Amino acid sequence: MTSKTAAPSTALQSSEKRFLKALRGEPTDRPPIWLMRQAGRYLPEYKERRAVAGSFLDLCYTPEHAIEVTLQPIRRFGFDASILFSDILVIPDALGQPVRFEEGIGPVLEPITTAAQIDALDGDRVLDHLMPVFKTVSGLRAALPDETALIGFAGAPWTVATYMVGGRGSPDQGAAKALGYNEPETFQRLIDLLTEVTGDYLIAQVVAGAEALQIFDTWAGSLPAPYFRKWCLEPMRRLRARLADQCPNVPVIGFPKGVGASYETYIRETGINAISIDTGVDPAWAAKVLQPLGTVQGNLDPLALVAGGETMRESALHILDTLGHGPFVFNLGHGIVPHTPPEHVGELVELVKEWKP
Repeated sequence: MTSKTAAPSTALQSSEKRFLKALRGEPTDRPPIWLMRQAGRYLPEYKERRAVAGSFLDLCYTPEHAIEVTLQPIRRFGFDASILFSDILVIPDALGQPVRFEEGIGPVLEPITTAAQIDALDGDRVLDHLMPVFKTVSGLRAALPDETALIGFAGAPWTVATYMVGGRGSPDQGAAKALGYNEPETFQRLIDLLTEVTGDYLIAQVVAGAEALQIFDTWAGSLPAPYFRKWCLEPMRRLRARLADQCPNVPVIGFPKGVGASYETYIRETGINAISIDTGVDPAWAAKVLQPLGTVQGNLDPLALVAGGETMRESALHILDTLGHGPFVFNLGHGIVPHTPPEHVGELVELVKEWKP
């Protein structure tokens, strides 16, 4: 299932894109800005397209629709980077685990809880199944403005595994922990499979035109230290090493949400270029501890963006004044929430673009 196609080096025209320069640790005239979930339900044009697309997976797997919703926030706000519109759960879907999205509930999967079910997953079908995603990446690379970088992404093995085992999101990832604690060899087989196919998937995105990659480990903060190392840190280290070998010019951002002081260990030991920090991280600590190790991305509270006004402005300026003098990408501490006023997003983008280090 390993990709046989060598990933292209970053194109020459990418070398001066503000976002990619920041990820390389090079000086920029101002911090670049993009926002997690910048394409989504807070935009009326997204809701219109979503209504005609069919299911959520139809939206992800139809290049015409996925390209359109990815471009919508770029047209509105002029972000410095655009992230592929897809979902982290296309990987279990591609492996053969039934996945559906229910309104008001979110993703629902048929839980995988036994060794036999894990062995029945088919890694060899992943790249063929996800071909529409790669067509979307290619179409986006052609359609985006010259100055806008294109980010590909995937979920980290631990976070994807929690959905696969639990059947849906949970506050404590209890089902995945129970399987890992009680049947460690069985659970490790799932982590190893996800590490392999996620590498295939990310490399194929680069071949299709992605210029940077972000790996989301949303539930990393739920694990005690030994298991954080085993199921989060080590798979990411392996993924990063493979990407460095296959795509040496493509920067990688890691987002191990909620890991606190372990952000430092994560960036030191995985070899990633940039670390995306959640809302709970003190920007002053990140500037002192993390920025000497790589680019920091973050970390405005999404609810400050909802509030707008002075709350948003003061919070954003504090982050900019603290982190903006080093390698930095402005973002949120997590994704835009659906009830965010679009005009607040426009005001935030203008504020960041006007700020000077």
